Amino acid sequence: MDVDTSMQDGAMDVDAPVLPAATASSSTPAGLPRLDDEEPQRASSVPLHAKEYAVGYVYAPEMMLHSSEQEHPEQPGRIFRIYNILNENGCIKRMKRIPIRKAKRDEVLLVHSEKTWQSILMLKTLTAQDIANSEAYYDSLSLYVHPETPDCARLSCGGVIEAAMAVARNELQKSFAIVRPPGHHAEPEKPMGFCFFNNVAVAVRVVQQLTKIKRIMILDWDVHHGNGTQRCFNDDPSILYMSLHRYEQGRFYPCGPFGSMVSCGEGAGRGFSVNIPWPDKGMGDADYLHAFQRIVMPIAMEFSPELVIISAGFDAADGDPLGQCHVSPAGYAHMTHMLSGLAGGSWWSHWSLDSISKSALEVGRTILGQSPPELPPLVASEIATETVWQVALEQSKFWKNIDPKACEPSAEIDEITYTIPELLKAHRQEYMYRKYEMLEVPLLHEDHQDKFSSQIMCTKDIMENEVLVVFAHEFGNIRAEIADGTTCSIREEHSYLVDTSKQLVAWVQTEGYALLDVNLFPKPGSPELMYAPRSPEQYAKEIMTYLWDNYILLSNAKRVVLVGHGPGVLALTELLAARPAGVMRQVELIVQVVGYGKIPLVPSKQGADLIAWYRTHSLVVVPQDHGILRDGKVLKRHGLVTPIDESKSIKLMMRALPVIQKYVKNCLQPEQAVNGS
Repeated sequence: MDVDTSMQDGAMDVDAPVLPAATASSSTPAGLPRLDDEEPQRASSVPLHAKEYAVGYVYAPEMMLHSSEQEHPEQPGRIFRIYNILNENGCIKRMKRIPIRKAKRDEVLLVHSEKTWQSILMLKTLTAQDIANSEAYYDSLSLYVHPETPDCARLSCGGVIEAAMAVARNELQKSFAIVRPPGHHAEPEKPMGFCFFNNVAVAVRVVQQLTKIKRIMILDWDVHHGNGTQRCFNDDPSILYMSLHRYEQGRFYPCGPFGSMVSCGEGAGRGFSVNIPWPDKGMGDADYLHAFQRIVMPIAMEFSPELVIISAGFDAADGDPLGQCHVSPAGYAHMTHMLSGLAGGSWWSHWSLDSISKSALEVGRTILGQSPPELPPLVASEIATETVWQVALEQSKFWKNIDPKACEPSAEIDEITYTIPELLKAHRQEYMYRKYEMLEVPLLHEDHQDKFSSQIMCTKDIMENEVLVVFAHEFGNIRAEIADGTTCSIREEHSYLVDTSKQLVAWVQTEGYALLDVNLFPKPGSPELMYAPRSPEQYAKEIMTYLWDNYILLSNAKRVVLVGHGPGVLALTELLAARPAGVMRQVELIVQVVGYGKIPLVPSKQGADLIAWYRTHSLVVVPQDHGILRDGKVLKRHGLVTPIDESKSIKLMMRALPVIQKYVKNCLQPEQAVNGS
């Protein structure tokens, strides 16, 4: 919706009678009009259920009837695609379906005027000619209309009400509404921006009226500012509205200064509107998560909501042509996971049609309790850290948990800082030299040097020893104790690095083998290269192939053992695919300590010879309850999969070491190993 539309006053009153306006919803809960008794409210729309249902959903295909004959970003079919991808991946069957209904007049009037209500209902009478004649007017509001629009808008709003009430009444722990038309642009007196009724605002007022819940947080991560939602609660201290959106000095839709960082509410609601306005396109996971850690979560913890609502448009997702940002499905899952601890876990998502199905799927999985996918190393861009710092300066006037000094861009002090990974890598380099006299391997390519300098070490005899162990791994596990949960501050004296490679390195040295130690944790690039085409996995493949061609092949090693740990296993599989003939000729054994991750497959395109070789020259170590063992889907391309009785991934290498030692000796010294066993 990146358009420059005029902000016209008044409601959609084309050929509609002017009726008395009701009180808008910007007043505090005590001053709200009461729901009238013309249509009695049901005690509950979701019966109490078995405990296995903790999550519910709202969906109805009838909402697709609101449509346009012209090609439009707000397409009816997208609501079905979101539902369908959840259904195909087994999410829907784990949720309780919440019955949907149309929103009632007295509910809508808690937020919107009578004039707005009547003007939307009048759309039922439009003919095809009426729609054509009024097209320019509705275009000015970024709307299209259809005779079915009123019923679809009421269904969308009613569905959101039902999803909210199911959680507010404690009948479900979480719920989400897959609905359209969306609502966060609709203001009390003016539908706009694809939105007719402000679904979230109406649902919030109904919850406040009919339950004991009064203190509610709304988190809006749609790429556009939710001007309508903020307008509804701008002077209300019972509602915390927080929005991360593309702003561009007020040029990005819905345009104007209302979404700026200094737009913090008014009157009693001053400080209860929090805007994080991105000044440009291209923001990604690192930027959003940085804003969550520094602004969203500290304020949310201090506000301590009784109910959390995510107004979850996914048009900031990577690949969306309107948003032009780069938030990944995993990024959305991590944001959802961070919010899940608020309000005792009681919250719900309003999933608008602006969603992208893969992102919706990851959020759905997170809602159901699945851990978010792993993210690569992230560094927030300079423009994001500057924005977050400026927001912190503004919001620190209202919130004690906001510390502007902690948000100050690192560029100000770059010359006198070291990152924690840099310090730990320097320590490991010094330790490997002091303990085992290992040396840094020089890298001729400038890009490799930038990414992996000081991270690839070797023993002095790498070029002479006939037996060479190549150990590919990532950084150790940093265990940190949190001193302050609201700001994620670390208690340094109770934090440490767990290096699972120490015992393996010591054993290799004791046996007198040469060692090439490869730390595959690449140094993060500069912010402008955050979305470079090469991933950490591609860098790992490049560096392993480089080391094979320039060191391993040129050495005197007749027998090579490849050992991969954690993410390092993928690098070995990639090496096998890149240099199959050389690996089969020179490598005696490939050991891969996988943990609970996905077991890599030997590429089938390399032929049956490689698969047969791998089957007899591999040792794949997994916990005994790994999913592939439960499913019974071990293939020849997986190699020799060996379960270990250890459920903690961090201890798996230690428990597997005796097994690894035995297999290595059997390969390198078969007679001695057999006689000594």
